[in-house]
Amino acid sequence: MPRPTRRQFLGMTATVPLAATGALTLGAGTAHAADSAYVMGYFTESPDMLAANYGLHLAVSTDGLNWTPLNQNNPVVTPTAGAGGLRDPFILRKQNGTFVVLATDLKGTDWTYNSQYIHVWDSTDLRSFTGYRRLKLHDMVTHSWAPEAYWDAGRGQYGVIYSSVNSSGHNVIMVNYTSDFVTASAPQVFFDPGYDVIDGDLAIGVNGVNYLYYKRNSTLVGARSTSLNPGSFTPFSTPVSHGGTEAPTLVKSLTSSGTWYLWGDTWSPNGVFYAWQSNDLAAGTWTALDQKTYTQPLNSKHLTIHPITTTEYTNLLAKWGTPTWNRLKSYNYPARYVRHANYVGRIDAYAFDPYTDSLWKLVPGLADSAGVSFQSVSHPTRYLRHYNYEMRLDVNDGTSTFAGDATFYRTAGLADSSWSSFRSYNNPTRYLRHADYLLRIDPVSTATERQDATFRVGY
Repeated sequence: MPRPTRRQFLGMTATVPLAATGALTLGAGTAHAADSAYVMGYFTESPDMLAANYGLHLAVSTDGLNWTPLNQNNPVVTPTAGAGGLRDPFILRKQNGTFVVLATDLKGTDWTYNSQYIHVWDSTDLRSFTGYRRLKLHDMVTHSWAPEAYWDAGRGQYGVIYSSVNSSGHNVIMVNYTSDFVTASAPQVFFDPGYDVIDGDLAIGVNGVNYLYYKRNSTLVGARSTSLNPGSFTPFSTPVSHGGTEAPTLVKSLTSSGTWYLWGDTWSPNGVFYAWQSNDLAAGTWTALDQKTYTQPLNSKHLTIHPITTTEYTNLLAKWGTPTWNRLKSYNYPARYVRHANYVGRIDAYAFDPYTDSLWKLVPGLADSAGVSFQSVSHPTRYLRHYNYEMRLDVNDGTSTFAGDATFYRTAGLADSSWSSFRSYNNPTRYLRHADYLLRIDPVSTATERQDATFRVGY
């Protein structure tokens, strides 16, 4: 059953995220001129917690919108001290070009757990992680949630911001300064608007203005300042949300100089990312992106996004490998993915458990190796096949009839050629499509039917 959220624990809270790209010095660090891709860090949970894993997970993307999980969506490193797990990871490229990874010292969802520390790793390339330690930030009997870091050029040090309950009795965003992420200065209040705020994230030096986004009352809100001095930020933006939204992350497009994306994580439903777009940070207004345009890594929670070079992107793929499975996303219901339930093929809204019911191996077609067959990851002896034109998950009985029923030819998407459609091998006038969320094969002629028969093969 669903676990309690930080909102339920706190009553009303606030979350902010911003990861930046481009040649400016930003919250995610100074982007290199050669940056052409992105890395995402996250942990994993799912509605029934079957995917709960509190180590650092990584994914990569060339467009910052559609993501490839690394290491089969398994963690690349896991804390060994403190709570023995992490939440809310953050990746920063330091001034010397190497990376530091910070994370909340918390495993699971015990919001009463107090820690004055955060997890820290060093990394030259995000392929190996060294120098694991915990950095102490304060002596208060409270938590240190969602740490993020930035370079403060005026001080010649890094600032580390995080959320803690101080003497005010509510969460504020604190800051400590450090040069090495080994020791830090005494904490100061960085931002306290007089109500609960958590998950702060900075974008620095955008046309001379610094932006701080955070979560308030399950919405994402921005503040701004022309300096980085503690106490200098003033709220200004129009709040955005989709359900119970937290953990925002702001990402500057690498291909469009004026375009920014704001990502937000949800606690209701748990584990769904939503994204908004703006062409003017100063306006403080955002437009929701169509979910067709982006796909989060499977079961990902509280993301961090940082720009990387093509070489780093290639090396991360080479080191950690890409998934051996795929997910199929519906074109006209992009919140829904192809899955099996009670051995019936259907599309359901992500996220759900068992999440493995939506994982497929696209193997050479059983009847024709030029086609594809959909082998279930959770039931590997079973394949998606049609029977009386309805799709179901059956055990391969070795017959030519089964092989034909389970084989499809992948074609350019009937509604969008950048997506995919699947034509039946033994009923070549029919395509795989959904109707009332159930999968079947039908002739396709109308615009709606073409959309029903179009899917994105991704992760």
